[in-house]
Order: sequence, then structure tokens, then C-alpha cells
Amino acid sequence: MKIEYMSIDLETFSSIDISRCGVYKYAESPDAELLLFACSVNGGPVTVYDVADGGEIPEEILAALSDESVTKWAYNAAFERVFLSVWLKRNHPQYFSSYSIDGDTVRDYLAPSSWRCSMVWSAYMGLPLSLEGAGAVLGLEDQKMKEGKALIRYFCKPCPATKTNGGRTRNLPGHDPEKWDTFKKYNQRDVEVEMSIQHRLSRFPVPDFIWEEYRLDQEINDRGVLLDMEVVGNAIRFDTFSRAALMAVMKEDTGMENPNSVQQMKEWLAGKGINTDSLDKKAVTELLKTAPEDVADILRLRQQLAKSSVKKYQAMQASACADGRARGMFQFYGANRSGRWAGRIIQLQNLPQNHLADLEEARSAVKSGDYEFMSMLYDDVPDTLSQLIRTAFISRPGYKFVVSDFSAIEARVLSHLARETWRTKVFADNGDIYCASASAMFGVTVEKHGQNSHLRQKGKIAELALGYGGSVGALKSMGELEMGLAEEELQPLVDAWRSANQNIVQFWWDVDRAVKDAIKMRTATETHGIRFIYQSGMLFIALPSGRRLSYVKPRIGENRFGGESVTYEGVGTNKKWERIESYGPKFVENIVQAVSRDILMYAMRTLSHCFICGHVHDELIIECSKDVDLDAICRQMGRTPEWIPGLLLRADGFEAPFYKKD
Repeated sequence: MKIEYMSIDLETFSSIDISRCGVYKYAESPDAELLLFACSVNGGPVTVYDVADGGEIPEEILAALSDESVTKWAYNAAFERVFLSVWLKRNHPQYFSSYSIDGDTVRDYLAPSSWRCSMVWSAYMGLPLSLEGAGAVLGLEDQKMKEGKALIRYFCKPCPATKTNGGRTRNLPGHDPEKWDTFKKYNQRDVEVEMSIQHRLSRFPVPDFIWEEYRLDQEINDRGVLLDMEVVGNAIRFDTFSRAALMAVMKEDTGMENPNSVQQMKEWLAGKGINTDSLDKKAVTELLKTAPEDVADILRLRQQLAKSSVKKYQAMQASACADGRARGMFQFYGANRSGRWAGRIIQLQNLPQNHLADLEEARSAVKSGDYEFMSMLYDDVPDTLSQLIRTAFISRPGYKFVVSDFSAIEARVLSHLARETWRTKVFADNGDIYCASASAMFGVTVEKHGQNSHLRQKGKIAELALGYGGSVGALKSMGELEMGLAEEELQPLVDAWRSANQNIVQFWWDVDRAVKDAIKMRTATETHGIRFIYQSGMLFIALPSGRRLSYVKPRIGENRFGGESVTYEGVGTNKKWERIESYGPKFVENIVQAVSRDILMYAMRTLSHCFICGHVHDELIIECSKDVDLDAICRQMGRTPEWIPGLLLRADGFEAPFYKKD
């Protein structure tokens, strides 16, 4: 029988903690072992191959794993593909083959082009990312077995040695045959649930171009980014020295037994006549404004002590593969409301920015390993280490990084879709949108370093807070009162921005009306080149790229003000599946962020011949030979996709031996 497609699920053992280190490090551990291999061929019954107990996987199935004419399905397929890559190389090298070109760092992994991920399909449809969650929302007859978590703890992870278990550090099938039989049923059920999800979603196939995007995403994850392990190790060591020194000073100056204790610090402050309910960053910033100098010194030391930069370095150390590269840091379709990526493990999406004027010198001080020299140069060692986190990502010898990003991508997309022509002209003239916004709001010329320059900050605040329906609350949440704006200035700022951007405001409510009409009449509507389609209990928003956003079981309801609102089912802020309320400006935010994501994806495809090793929102990190032209990459990245003609894009960049924020 010719194998055309397979559905696969693995159960594995490794002493590496996959939640901290990721699948690449997990799979390459010397003790990593394949336990169970459940597989359905061409939609047939699921067979479980008990590899741990001597079972053998048929040769035709092993050969199919690297045969690009055979489609391999799995839920979170990246795990199966990466683990089987390493397992095949070790145990059946004759069946392993890789992809790409010599010099690429993806050569240890099976080509992702013939792999399909049901989790991506679920995310594309607006469903939960977990197999259990997707099965529950779809109301599948066969659900993921709840015993699974306990069985995984028992068989897939090291166990503590106890007298009861004879001092062993691992549970094998023979230690509990009954549990092992249940585990095999669990393995089988996972494939059955995954196949049921495919069947249930078959009316809504994922477009081929999305699978091509997934392939490119997997290639970037396989490639990874090189880490300077010397910088990483020294930073962790320096942080330990710094924390010990700070603790010693604080104990000496305050008499506290544990300066880290919130309660002890509150009591010490109370003894100084200062009472506070909180010691979070915002509260401490406020206290510093009026605190006597001796108290302020202690609060500043506490702020240094609270810096958590070392966690990023520890994540780097934990996840680095044998070749020093961190892999698997980007989850495709991790944000299913927009389809953007989610950060994993080290989380490049939320690295601290760097503002040190002598960044390279500070980095060299850490690399030298001389803590005394470092502490002599910099008063605030934790802050310096925090600013150096990005620089731990380095290009390999003989190569350089080119980091290129879009200029004001969301502002450009929003302006284009809303047909706010005065803003588009600013972009066409390479103007400063914050100055232009302030000029439009206040009716005067605003220049960055010239006339009315003090108003630029208000323009910037308004741009960042108000584009998606934000009002006074959005300004406050951005800390505008702390930045010097008075309470009575906030509403006029909102009014001025909306008055200057009437087409954007109109766009919000045109989208609001189109969504509501589509749901009420169970039909398709359109506005501003965006289509809204109600179909089979789903709301789809068709983007210019051809991609769709999905909203599950939309309804018209009533908001807290007694007005009409749209609700749909999704993963809410508390990570639970629940009914979520939305309205025009929020849908506009989803649309703009989704279109911006598609533009970045277009750039990734345009530059896919380069070694892209990372990306963050509107930025690409490319590892390339030293003779590659920076301007050529920026020009390529700044090309406007044919599906959104007239949009003005600009990409700027820099080159460096290590990553940073320029």
C-alpha cells in the first residue's frame, strides 16, 4: 500500500525540562528516547508501536518520515518532526535526510515542507491551541484522556529516588504494566482526537499559502540564533555578585534581615514615616519623588535588586543547543486573533531595550569576566546587564547580522485602510508622524527639534494610545499623568486627535456596522476593501492578503452601557475559553495588526533566500555574509505587496556582529 498521508503522535522520555528548554534541546539530550509511536496511515485505524518495550516501527513508515511526497500530520507537529529528526539520525540514519543548502544551520532536521500541524489549523479557525481545548470546543465524541498528564509525569520524566521505588530515577513499562497499557491507549486516543479535529474542520481548509508560511517559520526555528555563551555565563555570575553586594549594603543600612521582603521593607519605611500599600515599580517611582535622600537611596537599591534580567540569561543557558544556537523561539499563529507569532523560551518579543552610549564597551566588560572592573565602570550593574541581553545574540564567525525593520508599520496600514490622506502624505514625504499628528491636532507647525517641539510628545502619546478607539483610560494606562500631563488635558487630547483623524474614526464605525450586519443577516458585507463573512456559525474577516481571521460563534449582545455589541468565543485575558465582547475599533486593531503581520510575512518570503534567524513584530534579523549589502535588504523588505497597492512602506536597518536596538 502506498502511503499518501499519516497522522502521528509520540510519547517520549528525556531528562531535559521541555517547558524551560524547548524541543530542540530536549530531543538532543543523550538520554532522549522514543517510547510510543502512534500512527494512522491514509486515514486507517491507529496502530501504537511500543518502541520502549521492543516494538519496531515498520520500514515503510520510517521511510515516509523523510519522504516529501507523504504528508505527515500531528498536533503541534514541530515536536514530532524535531524529535524524530534526532531519533532517526541516532537509530535509523539511512532514513534521515535534511534540507536547505550547505552552510545553513538547519541540517540536523527533517524538511518541514511535508509536515502539517493540526494546532495551526485550530489556531487559524480561532480555536484553543491545546488539543484538549480544541476537542472540547468542537464537541468531539472522543476527547483527550484526562489521565494523560499523570502518565506523562510517570513515564516521560525522571522520578525522585525513594525507598519505596528502590532508589530508581526513572519509571519503565515493567514498573507498572497497568499504567503502561493505559498510556498506550492515551497515545492512540491523541491521534484519534487529532484526526477528528481534521475531519470536523475539513469544510474550512487552511490555504496552501499559509502552509508555505508555516514551512518558512519552521525553517527559521530550525536555524536558530547563535548565543555568546561567554557573555551569558558571565552575566549570570555578575548578577549573583551584584545581588550579594546590594543585599549586604541594604542589610547594613536598614538592619533588615531580608531586604527582599515586602513586609520588612514596608515596616522599615513606616519607621521613617512613609506608609505605602504597594512596592511595585510604579509605587516606588512615586515614593522617590518625595522621599528623603537616605530613604531614596534604599529604594533605588531595591529597584536594582528587583531587576529580573538574569532570567533571560538563564533561559539562554537552558535552551542553547550543542552548537550554541537557541532554537524554537517563535510559535507560528501563537496569537490567533491576528495570526502573529508568539515568543517562546527566551521571548525575543519582550527583551529590554538598550540605551547605553557605550554598549560595545559594556559588553566587552562582561565578556572579560572581570566583575570588579565592571562594577567600577557602572553604578547600576543589574540595569547594565539588562541592557546587554540583546547583545548575547551573535552572528557566527565570518558572518554579520543585518537587522531591518519597518518604519511605523501599524500607523501606515491604519492610515492606508482608513484613507486618511494627510497622514499618507506625511509618509510619502518621509515626515515624522508624531510631529504631523501634533500639528494637525493643535493647528500649529510642530518640528522635532524646532518650532513647538514640546507638542511632539503629546502627538506621540496620542498616536500610540488612541488609534484603536482608546480614550482617557488608554492615556492613563500609558502613564501620561506620570509624564507630566494634567488630568484636565487628557479629554481635550482625545478630542483633538479624533478631530484630526476623522477618516480613522469613520473606519472604526464602518467596520462596527459591517460586522454587525454580517452577523444579523448571516451574510457577507464589505467596507474599506475588507470583507466580513458569516458562515456556519463563524465570522470570518477576509484580509487583502487572502488570509482570514476567524471568530467562533459570534452573537449580537448588549454592552454594559445598554448599547449593541458583538460577542464571540475565544481565549480571554485569564487564558480561559469564554465569551469575549468586541466592537469596531477593536476589530480594526485586529485587522491592522493582521495586515501588518502579513506584510512582514511577505518580506520574509521575499528574503527567504537569506538566513533569517529571528523576527520581532516589524523587524527581521538576518545572518549573512559580510559582503551582503544592507541597503539592498532594506529595499527588498520595503517592497509593497501586490495585494495592497498604494501602501507606502519604508524599511530601515543596520548591521552589527551582535543584536541590539539601534
